[in-house]
Amino acid sequence: MASHLLNHSKKLRNASSLLHQDRALLIRWFCSDVQPSSINRNRDVRKTRLQDCESSARNRVSESAPSFTKRNMSTTKRGYMRESLLNGEISQNSQVMSRRGYASASDLPPHQEIGMPSLSPTMTEGNIARWLKKEGDKVSPGEVLCEVETDKATVEMECMEEGYLAKIVRKEGEKEIKVGEVIAVTVEDEEDIAKFKDYQPSASESSAPPAKESSAPPPPKKEAVEEPAREPEPKASKPSAPPSSGDRIFASPLARKLAEEKNVNLSSIKGTGPDGLIVKGDIDDYLASGAKEVSAPSKAKAATDAALDYTDIPVSQIRKVTASRLLLSKQTIPHYYLTVDTCVDKLISLRAQLNSLQEASGGSRISVNDLVIKAAALALRKVPQCNSSWTNDYIRQYHNVNINVAVQTDHGLFVPVVRDADKKGLSTIGEEVKQLAKKAKENSLKPQDYEGGTFTVSNLGGPFGVKQFCAIVNPPQSGILAVGSAERRVVPGSGAEEFKFASFMAVTLSCDHRVIDGAIGAEWLKAFKGYIENPETMLL
Repeated sequence: MASHLLNHSKKLRNASSLLHQDRALLIRWFCSDVQPSSINRNRDVRKTRLQDCESSARNRVSESAPSFTKRNMSTTKRGYMRESLLNGEISQNSQVMSRRGYASASDLPPHQEIGMPSLSPTMTEGNIARWLKKEGDKVSPGEVLCEVETDKATVEMECMEEGYLAKIVRKEGEKEIKVGEVIAVTVEDEEDIAKFKDYQPSASESSAPPAKESSAPPPPKKEAVEEPAREPEPKASKPSAPPSSGDRIFASPLARKLAEEKNVNLSSIKGTGPDGLIVKGDIDDYLASGAKEVSAPSKAKAATDAALDYTDIPVSQIRKVTASRLLLSKQTIPHYYLTVDTCVDKLISLRAQLNSLQEASGGSRISVNDLVIKAAALALRKVPQCNSSWTNDYIRQYHNVNINVAVQTDHGLFVPVVRDADKKGLSTIGEEVKQLAKKAKENSLKPQDYEGGTFTVSNLGGPFGVKQFCAIVNPPQSGILAVGSAERRVVPGSGAEEFKFASFMAVTLSCDHRVIDGAIGAEWLKAFKGYIENPETMLL
């Protein structure tokens, strides 16, 4: 079998000697970052090459992930990558999931099945927005195969190996494709393309769901046996007649599920299974006969829908994931809220001065939101406990201050990230926010544009005039700042009966109580308010 595999792949024909080496050397041979020119049995050489591979992998991860410190950590895990490599635990590529197939009994030549990639940490399924390559095209590493609509944005999927696109399994426009499902097939030789004209994914994948259906009927048999035999002649009864409210209806789990989906009343169906058990075939026969009994709740819903004038709006992949994540946040994160009014008179005055300088030098104008982002970043640096996230074993405190900024678009809600906002100037922050907002509205954000945030700012005051609101924490972060609009108020003056006008802006901090205690949240708000009311300190 080994020789058969070696003969079917160009990349393995020269690697027969590897079969006699240890796992570490095999892994090193297939590592894409450092190409081995020769194979040496010396352990020192293998150790050096393995360390190079590990270092390259760590560098790729550290490019986008913020550095952090673990608080309240009970154990420390070291050398995980080395142990995983030596034990043969090779993780799947997070960008493009692929697996190589070899023909044995079939007449298919060697090929590579390309699966739907996982292009973001929260992605479970995706849509094919557009194919940029067609069947028969030659592909090279780095070339874009297609555009995939993820839970965050539309992302280009690149090819990982050289070859030819033999078959597009999932066509342009197909939706809700699970991560890992085969979407295309590539081959090494151009003459093999025609052999994949009628190609279908491997039977092992397509046969998985039916296995559940075939295994569904046995449990009801046990259920029927366990039922007390209080009726001596169960078969003499009339299953087709609706039983009384106290009688129990015996049906297989698959039949019950199908009946629920089709709004079929089980009491009106005669079971043909053991002891009158209703099986899936009974439901199918009942539906095929043209009879469809709608349950009482469904009748009520149908009557209500008939009395309303409405339009069903399709839900995008981004909105689906946003909905599930927000629901998860509210159900699993113990929220609490802190609100404070900040005087913004000095902030508005400083902004006017800075914009005068910007206009004179040809720079972009600075917005109030840019100043808010800067103040939030500096407050996080002063109170780092709020720049953390919760895990089951420890609290992870980040050393980078990466601020996500909520942006509403026609495609849904996006939260692009401004990295190291505490170290950047106001003009730089303003320019980055403008560029990220533009990309969000064009639905062209890349994963690096929104991943790795440690805190979020949501502003409904400036654009929409909302006075005050409470935002939902964006997991795995532990805090989000909701910024309201500024309003003029009458406040006491310096004299006994003197009054003056001042502008105040309400901000609300939503906290994860597992990470941020009330006193810590209040301390952060105090620091934030200090920067807003004395904005010149942000320039020091």
